[in-house]
Amino acid sequence: MKTLFPPAVVRFNLFVLAISCLFAVAPAMAEQKQVLGDYEVHYMVVNSTFFTPEVARNYDLVRSRYNALINIAVLDKDSKKALDVALSGKATNLIGTTKPLNFKKVKEGESIYYLATLPVNDAETYRFVINVQIGNDSKQLKFQQKIYLD
Repeated sequence: MKTLFPPAVVRFNLFVLAISCLFAVAPAMAEQKQVLGDYEVHYMVVNSTFFTPEVARNYDLVRSRYNALINIAVLDKDSKKALDVALSGKATNLIGTTKPLNFKKVKEGESIYYLATLPVNDAETYRFVINVQIGNDSKQLKFQQKIYLD
Protein backbone atom coordinates (compact mmCIF):
# COMPACT_ATOMS: atom_id res chain seq x y z
CA MET A 1 0.00 0.00 0.00
CA LYS A 2 1.35 3.41 -0.92
CA THR A 3 1.23 6.13 1.73
CA LEU A 4 0.55 9.80 1.05
CA PHE A 5 3.01 10.95 3.69
CA PRO A 6 6.82 10.70 3.81
CA PRO A 7 8.19 8.11 6.30
CA ALA A 8 9.55 10.85 8.60
CA VAL A 9 6.07 12.35 8.96
CA VAL A 10 4.57 8.93 9.69
CA ARG A 11 7.25 8.21 12.35
CA PHE A 12 6.74 11.61 13.95
CA ASN A 13 2.96 11.11 14.00
CA LEU A 14 3.44 7.73 15.67
CA PHE A 15 5.68 9.36 18.27
CA VAL A 16 3.13 12.13 18.90
CA LEU A 17 0.38 9.50 19.18
CA ALA A 18 2.43 7.57 21.73
CA ILE A 19 3.05 10.75 23.73
CA SER A 20 -0.66 11.63 23.54
CA CYS A 21 -1.56 8.21 24.90
CA LEU A 22 0.78 8.83 27.80
CA PHE A 23 -1.12 11.98 28.71
CA ALA A 24 -4.40 10.08 28.76
CA VAL A 25 -3.05 7.09 30.69
CA ALA A 26 -0.55 8.69 33.04
CA PRO A 27 -1.40 12.33 33.75
CA ALA A 28 1.03 12.43 36.67
CA MET A 29 3.83 11.92 34.14
CA ALA A 30 2.67 14.61 31.71
CA GLU A 31 5.05 17.05 30.12
CA GLN A 32 6.32 19.85 32.29
CA LYS A 33 7.92 23.17 31.40
CA GLN A 34 10.35 25.66 32.90
CA VAL A 35 11.04 29.12 31.51
CA LEU A 36 14.77 29.84 31.55
CA GLY A 37 15.35 33.40 30.39
CA ASP A 38 14.22 33.67 26.75
CA TYR A 39 13.60 29.93 26.45
CA GLU A 40 10.90 27.43 27.32
CA VAL A 41 12.32 24.05 28.25
CA HIS A 42 9.72 21.28 28.03
CA TYR A 43 10.60 17.99 29.66
CA MET A 44 9.10 14.68 30.68
CA VAL A 45 10.33 11.42 32.14
CA VAL A 46 8.45 8.20 31.36
CA ASN A 47 9.11 4.49 31.45
CA SER A 48 10.38 3.32 28.07
CA THR A 49 7.77 0.54 27.89
CA PHE A 50 5.07 3.16 27.29
CA PHE A 51 6.29 3.27 23.70
CA THR A 52 5.31 0.62 21.22
CA PRO A 53 8.10 -1.61 19.88
CA GLU A 54 7.74 0.10 16.50
CA VAL A 55 8.20 3.62 17.93
CA ALA A 56 11.16 2.41 20.04
CA ARG A 57 12.75 0.82 16.98
CA ASN A 58 12.26 3.99 14.90
CA TYR A 59 14.05 6.07 17.53
CA ASP A 60 16.66 3.45 18.44
CA LEU A 61 15.39 3.15 22.04
CA VAL A 62 15.70 0.11 24.26
CA ARG A 63 12.31 -0.77 25.72
CA SER A 64 12.70 -2.11 29.25
CA ARG A 65 10.75 -1.71 32.44
CA TYR A 66 14.12 -0.76 33.96
CA ASN A 67 14.71 2.16 31.57
CA ALA A 68 13.23 5.62 31.86
CA LEU A 69 13.19 7.97 28.89
CA ILE A 70 13.93 11.67 29.32
CA ASN A 71 12.49 13.85 26.53
CA ILE A 72 13.46 17.53 26.31
CA ALA A 73 12.52 20.23 23.81
CA VAL A 74 13.76 23.83 23.93
CA LEU A 75 11.66 26.56 22.35
CA ASP A 76 12.14 30.27 21.84
CA LYS A 77 9.79 31.85 24.39
CA ASP A 78 8.36 34.39 21.93
CA SER A 79 8.24 32.60 18.58
CA LYS A 80 7.72 29.09 20.04
CA LYS A 81 10.17 27.76 17.43
CA ALA A 82 12.27 24.72 18.31
CA LEU A 83 15.92 25.49 19.01
CA ASP A 84 18.98 23.44 18.17
CA VAL A 85 20.90 23.24 21.46
CA ALA A 86 23.58 21.19 23.20
CA LEU A 87 22.46 19.24 26.27
CA SER A 88 24.45 17.47 28.94
CA GLY A 89 23.33 16.36 32.33
CA LYS A 90 23.10 13.92 35.15
CA ALA A 91 20.51 12.23 37.33
CA THR A 92 21.24 11.61 41.02
CA ASN A 93 19.15 9.37 43.25
CA LEU A 94 18.50 10.13 46.91
CA ILE A 95 21.44 8.03 48.14
CA GLY A 96 23.82 10.01 45.92
CA THR A 97 24.36 7.64 43.00
CA THR A 98 24.89 9.79 39.91
CA LYS A 99 24.25 8.62 36.36
CA PRO A 100 25.24 10.67 33.30
CA LEU A 101 22.61 11.48 30.69
CA ASN A 102 23.62 11.21 27.04
CA PHE A 103 21.12 13.01 24.85
CA LYS A 104 20.39 12.12 21.25
CA LYS A 105 18.92 14.83 19.00
CA VAL A 106 15.82 13.91 17.00
CA LYS A 107 14.68 16.28 14.28
CA GLU A 108 11.34 15.76 12.58
CA GLY A 109 10.35 18.63 10.30
CA GLU A 110 10.25 21.80 12.42
CA SER A 111 10.40 19.84 15.70
CA ILE A 112 13.63 19.18 17.57
CA TYR A 113 13.76 17.15 20.74
CA TYR A 114 16.40 15.36 22.73
CA LEU A 115 16.14 11.86 24.19
CA ALA A 116 18.19 10.13 26.87
CA THR A 117 17.67 6.85 28.69
CA LEU A 118 18.22 6.27 32.38
CA PRO A 119 18.45 2.86 34.07
CA VAL A 120 16.08 2.89 37.08
CA ASN A 121 14.69 0.85 39.95
CA ASP A 122 11.11 0.94 41.21
CA ALA A 123 9.94 3.95 43.22
CA GLU A 124 13.30 5.67 42.88
CA THR A 125 13.49 9.47 43.10
CA TYR A 126 15.99 11.29 40.90
CA ARG A 127 17.23 14.86 40.90
CA PHE A 128 17.98 15.96 37.35
CA VAL A 129 20.48 18.69 36.46
CA ILE A 130 20.62 19.38 32.74
CA ASN A 131 22.88 21.99 31.15
CA VAL A 132 21.32 23.69 28.14
CA GLN A 133 23.81 25.42 25.84
CA ILE A 134 22.19 27.75 23.30
CA GLY A 135 24.95 29.43 21.31
CA ASN A 136 26.96 31.37 23.90
CA ASP A 137 24.08 31.31 26.39
CA SER A 138 24.04 28.62 29.07
CA LYS A 139 21.07 27.71 31.25
CA GLN A 140 20.46 24.97 33.79
CA LEU A 141 17.29 22.92 34.09
CA LYS A 142 16.74 21.33 37.51
CA PHE A 143 13.85 19.11 38.53
CA GLN A 144 13.08 16.06 40.62
CA GLN A 145 10.89 13.08 39.77
CA LYS A 146 9.96 9.74 41.32
CA ILE A 147 10.01 6.93 38.76
CA TYR A 148 7.95 3.76 39.03
CA LEU A 149 8.37 0.54 37.11
CA ASP A 150 5.31 -0.58 35.21
